[in-house]
Parts: sequence; structure tokens; C-alpha cells
Amino acid sequence: MIKALIVRKDEETGKTSAAVEEIEDGLLPESEVTVAVEYSTVNYKDGLCIGPGGGLVRKYPHVPGIDLAGTVEASSDPRYKPGDKVVLTGWRVGEAHWGGYAQKASVRADWLVPLPAGLTTRQAMAVGTAGLTAMLAIMALEDHGLEPGHGPVLVTGAAGGVGSVATAILARLGHEVAAVTGRPETADYLTGLGASRIVPREELTEVTRKPLESETWAGCVDAVAGAMLGRVLKQMKYGTSVAAVGLAGGAAIEGALITPFILRGVNLLGIDSVMQPYANRVRAWERIARDLPLDRLEAMIEPATLADLPRLGAEILKGRVRGRVVVDVNA
Repeated sequence: MIKALIVRKDEETGKTSAAVEEIEDGLLPESEVTVAVEYSTVNYKDGLCIGPGGGLVRKYPHVPGIDLAGTVEASSDPRYKPGDKVVLTGWRVGEAHWGGYAQKASVRADWLVPLPAGLTTRQAMAVGTAGLTAMLAIMALEDHGLEPGHGPVLVTGAAGGVGSVATAILARLGHEVAAVTGRPETADYLTGLGASRIVPREELTEVTRKPLESETWAGCVDAVAGAMLGRVLKQMKYGTSVAAVGLAGGAAIEGALITPFILRGVNLLGIDSVMQPYANRVRAWERIARDLPLDRLEAMIEPATLADLPRLGAEILKGRVRGRVVVDVNA
């Protein structure tokens, strides 16, 4: 028997409910690798899957958890053997497939990445999808010319999961980080991660029809989109880039014009972590192990158990979760 967070749906009312249950491990879907899960985390998608599903969950009952880290217990694939430490993010695990909110998971070998040297499974889940996305965004900015000394780098939604990791890594790499937040109480937290400037959210949310504004930012990791991205694009320095990772402010880019792209050569880079190829995942995880200051990672962590997940799932959908939740599935 194993403990798992099970989401069930009442077919008559359409309502869902989530609770920790004990189930036989034989109920896990058959796949190539069985992982004894040690830690998971909480992302926005997890909040959707714990609650109404958001169109992500295909079949109930369901085990959410889009991230997991643990130890291989059994494997029919020669790439992994019992005792190997592994990490899984993305691939629609926790959405279309049973995920990490259980003491065991049965997954495809192609979805796994070896735990990078220098990280524990707990630290890997403090990183999780959010941190992997942040690193992929920074790598994309670097591939398009971002270097320390070019000017301030903006991070929107900075107190969230992606923003927290992006702020810490960029500061570690020597960048001047301007952190955007709508929660003034997070200012000390963000400066502790390395932000050199706090930008109140309201400074960037007014929709304007100006074709361009003063050149300010040497790069941007944007988790918000909406009106904020429309403003930020007009404020980018010549030839710089914005890495778009989320849409907390809406899927539309309000107030955006073509002018930043054709008059300043600004690049808008889309960052996906769900279907990212294996080689790029390994590269990103190696960079995380090298470039993310682990003391600052520790400052982001909010510990949790499986029993906390229904509450945390609701809170992350309301933007009330700061930093990174690390779920000990065996606590």
C-alpha cells in the first residue's frame, strides 16, 4: 500500500474532491520505470489538477503532481537501474498521466533525467518545473547575447516560483536584477535572493499606445504577459530579448505594437519546459547545479506534506504562494 493524493470527480455534479488515500501500488499505470518518490512540488498546473482540472486531467480518479524526484525501484529500460536518483518534470505527467503526489510513480524512461551531481532530491524539487523553466529562459537570453554588464535584467512575477529562481540565478551570474512584484511585503525576500531593485507592479500595468519608451532593460524573464509584457517590450534596449514563460496576467499582449521588433530589433522568445528535448534538459539541470546558489534556494522553500496539497493548490491559483513549495510525500 502507498499513500497518494487522489482527486475524484462526482459524475452527477461534475465537482471534484482531493484527499490523501492509501491505495495498492498495483493500481499504478504500467510503464518502464518505477520510482520511489521522495519529493514533489506545487506549480500552477498542479493547482488546476488538484481542483477542477482546468481541462488538463483526462481521467478520474487521478494523482496530480507534474514534478517528482526520487530513487529508481525497478526498471525495464537499461538506462536506469535500481538505486539511481532521478528527476521528472513535464511530459504531461500529473495531467494526462498519474504524477508525483504519491509514494511511488510508474513512468516512461524517456521522461526521466538523472539527478545532477551536487543536488539532492529535495533541492531538485525546490527547483522543479518552475526553476527549470527559469534556467531555460536564462539560457535562451544568453544564446541571444545577454551578458553581465549590459544593463538591468527585469524579472516579472518575481516572488513566484519561476521568478524567484530566475532572480537568484541572474544575480549569481553577475546581472543587476530588477524584480517586479505586486506584493510589497516580498521586497526583503527578493533582495535576499539578489534583486538590486524592486519595481512595483503598477508601474508596468498601464496600457499605452506609445510606439516606444525609453530603453531600459537589457533582458527580461516574463511570467506575466498581458499588459505588462506590452509595456516591457517597448522599454527593451536595442537588440535585446524577452523570454516569455507564463501568462499570469492573461494570454493577450495588451497594448503591444510591432515597433519594438522592427525599430529596435527586440526578440520575443517563447519558453516551453513540458516537451523540452532530453539533451537540453540535461544541459539546463547541469547549469542549475552550477549556477543556482543553494543557500538562496533554501530561502525559497516552504515545506509541505501530501495533506497540505488541497489548501496549497487553491492558494497557488490565487497567487498566494511565495517561492517554492517542497512536498515530502513520505511525511
